[in-house]
Amino acid sequence: MVRNNSTEVHTSPDCAWREVVDIIGDKWSVMILHTICTSQMRYSEIHRQIPGISQKVLTTSLRQLERDGIIKRTIYPVVPPKVEYELTPLGNSVFEVIESLRTWSIAHLDEIEAARSRYDLHK
Repeated sequence: MVRNNSTEVHTSPDCAWREVVDIIGDKWSVMILHTICTSQMRYSEIHRQIPGISQKVLTTSLRQLERDGIIKRTIYPVVPPKVEYELTPLGNSVFEVIESLRTWSIAHLDEIEAARSRYDLHK
């Protein structure tokens, strides 16, 4: 594997790749995408389903995912206001990648834990 350690301008393909990894590599973003992958959900439903996420982090993450075109926010003109979030087609495509990583993680968790144990024995 070739690694590029240069400090190139932000227009390089490597920089674009890093930007995308920053978007979807955040643990809260992944949890949000997993939570809303099957249906539209309201803010309070998302918040309830993700243990440990603060309202501030959830709000910030939802805004960033919306800005990046990963999720869509729909505001309904009713009283009280109703807002729902769902994956966009772009969000669905990135969710497929995340789901592949989750499947890989489950399949290899025992190997990872064994490697950690071996490593810790020699430290």
